[in-house]
Amino acid sequence: MFKKVLLKIYLVWAVFNFTVIMTATMPFIILPLVLLGEKRGGPISYFFLKSWGFLFGLCSGIRFKTENRKDVPRDQPFVYISNHNSYLDSPAFVLAIPGQFRPLGKIEMKKIPIFGWVYPYVVIMVDRSSLESKRKSMLTLMQKLKEGISIFIFPEGKMNQSSDTLLPFHDGAFRIAVETQTSIMPMIILNSRYIMPRHEFQPRPGTITTRFLSPVSTKGLTIQDIPQLKRQVYTLMKEAIDQREKETSQVKIFRRLLTREV
Repeated sequence: MFKKVLLKIYLVWAVFNFTVIMTATMPFIILPLVLLGEKRGGPISYFFLKSWGFLFGLCSGIRFKTENRKDVPRDQPFVYISNHNSYLDSPAFVLAIPGQFRPLGKIEMKKIPIFGWVYPYVVIMVDRSSLESKRKSMLTLMQKLKEGISIFIFPEGKMNQSSDTLLPFHDGAFRIAVETQTSIMPMIILNSRYIMPRHEFQPRPGTITTRFLSPVSTKGLTIQDIPQLKRQVYTLMKEAIDQREKETSQVKIFRRLLTREV
């Protein structure tokens, strides 16, 4: 009972932090894009967007950790993809990806207070119920890659609320990567499902780790290669997540044994 009360207090504190920090950084995220355009204003806007994520985590007791970021080449755009287990995946990938990029985001997120005002300026929105909206968002994402700006897509298409490691991947991210001959940069986000459970709006303090895997080249691939490319990347990500969760479980068991011995 006491733990539930503490979590409710923490929820209020986290929502307060989210609202205040987003409100304070909002003008610095929007205005550079409006006044300077994407080429000059984008890096400024994304600096403040990352600042929002960092400050939100710092004030809320959530540590966002990134592994292998130094191995990500900075001289080329990528199609970044990741697993999706929690609303906290958003600040995790914003902080992890170097430089500016454009994520694909569902239009429903515009309804979130404060955040919804910033949302249209930093994402490529898609209405998943509209084929025309999907087509336009795909074209826009491909144009960003041609301009040298990376993009980000959740290939599962929605938050994973099952017990499976990953949901089946959609074609979108892989089709864009093949048609633009852009390498895919897989990422895995770990522990966000625990920090903010997928079935309830109740965050808790802890560490969320984002790990970059090896890039997957699409050079020379055609549309016919998309199914195999999907399987390759799906297997790569699933094995990385399963291995990390296995290692984490072994560490927890070892700590329990040590505690008992002491």
